[in-house]
This record gives sequence, structure tokens and C-alpha cells, in this order.
Amino acid sequence: MIETEGWPDEATLRQLADRAVAAAWKALFSTSAANVETELSVVFTDDASIRQLNAEWRGKDKPTNVLSFPAFPVRAGDRPGPMLGDIVIARQTVEREAALEKKPFDHHLTHLVVHGFLHLLGYDHEDDVEAEEMEGWERRILEVLATPDPYAVSQKDYETD
Repeated sequence: MIETEGWPDEATLRQLADRAVAAAWKALFSTSAANVETELSVVFTDDASIRQLNAEWRGKDKPTNVLSFPAFPVRAGDRPGPMLGDIVIARQTVEREAALEKKPFDHHLTHLVVHGFLHLLGYDHEDDVEAEEMEGWERRILEVLATPDPYAVSQKDYETD
């Protein structure tokens, strides 16, 4: 769902999100869950809306790039049920971060969809061990999507011929 103006068109966002989620699903579950149908929503919003959600649900009165709201508790590595939950992404924060880090907008957005999806599947980064595991999955998934490592990106990774 696109809640605010300024986002790419729905077809572009759907294709990006579908690719990111499909790559993550395949990396995490391989063929063991190939025929499992699940549902999730991705909401493309703005800083004001995500700030309100962040304050209400996390007690942090500031915008953030992505929030995930699992429909049911899932432990990392477990197969999820038919409802995964919601991923909410704020356009202005994504744009600011991409510009600051000199990344293409679509690469940063792809990373955040993968990041949010992993949260729905029980992955987190509350401590160093969890962060290392989650970031490892992100790197592997993004590599399949031809997106440079978001945690070790240098300017040359984005140079074009």
C-alpha cells in the first residue's frame, strides 16, 4: 500500500518488494517451504506516519527507516504460518540515508524490505550475536539480488562505467 506521495509507482514497488521477499524466502527456506503460502503487507509511508508508529509501539518519538509488525511470534529459523505481518517504510528517511551513504535509492529500499522481512521471521539485532546472524542473512540475500553489502559499502561499489 502506498500511503503518501513521492514513492515510485505501485508496479515498481511491488516488483522490488516481490524480488526481495522471494530471494529472502529462498535463502532461508530453500525447498522446504516452497509450496507454503504466506501473506504480508508492505506499507510505503512518510516520516510523520512512521514517527507516530515508532512512538506508539517502541516508545521512540522519532522517524525511522523501517518498522516490522509480526502477526504472530516466530523464532528465527522456524517456518512461519500463513500470516507474517506488516512492514512499514518511510520514504524521507530512506531518501536521506541513501543520499548520505551515496547508495542508489532502490538498493537501500531493497535492503530495508529484506531487513523488515527478516524481522517478521524472528530475526533481530538486539545484541552482537543476533546482529551478526541477521546481517549475514541480509548480505547473502542482497548478493543474490546484485545489491552491494550495505554494511561494507564503498563508493566504488556504486561507480558505473
